[in-house]
Amino acid sequence: MSSLSPQPTSHSPQPTSHSSTTNTTPYRPAPQNDTFPFPPTHSFPPFYTLQPTLLTRTSQFAKWSLLIQRYHAHHHLYRLHLPTALTSPLFHNTAIHKWLSLASLVEIIDYMTKAEKDGGGGQRAEWINSGGAKGGEKSEAWIWWRRPEEWAEVISAWVENTGQKGVVLTFYELVNGEAVKGEDWFGMEEQVLARCLTGLVKKGKAQVFGGEGEKGVKFFS
Repeated sequence: MSSLSPQPTSHSPQPTSHSSTTNTTPYRPAPQNDTFPFPPTHSFPPFYTLQPTLLTRTSQFAKWSLLIQRYHAHHHLYRLHLPTALTSPLFHNTAIHKWLSLASLVEIIDYMTKAEKDGGGGQRAEWINSGGAKGGEKSEAWIWWRRPEEWAEVISAWVENTGQKGVVLTFYELVNGEAVKGEDWFGMEEQVLARCLTGLVKKGKAQVFGGEGEKGVKFFS
């Protein structure tokens, strides 16, 4: 990776005033006393400045995408609030006084939202706020360290293995119940679960009941 002029280091990044008004679940950042094993690239200063050549830039996007996915999987996080996350250990390396800019992070997430056939990162992210998809403010995104259809398959398999096909299960018990403690999706936001179930509902393999705040789902064979 080629190097560019270093970023100014006299000021640390500050969270911007941007916020999304479309979400009901508060953003839960990773802890500042981070236990995540960062790769060597995270301590490489040019990593924080997007490179000018297409080939190098695409490689940089791919590395950031993988790092973001692994970081969110490690902490079981699903939502990325970009302005807030800028000061997290993921995007701000205090040891080398380097950080990613908001504009650069938006470009990386844009790359992650696109399919590989379109030169993207395999749809490993999805803008939450509708403005993101329409050219408006891009402030918040889902991070798919497992894609929605992958989560749906895993959860559906658990339901079948526990003999609960055809039984109405509440969203709460599916993501926070005693029975799912220790499962990869334990603690998942209910909004994420709803998004993951969309494909199954369209295929007639699940049916969602109830309204906002009190939803249930029934899985079919």
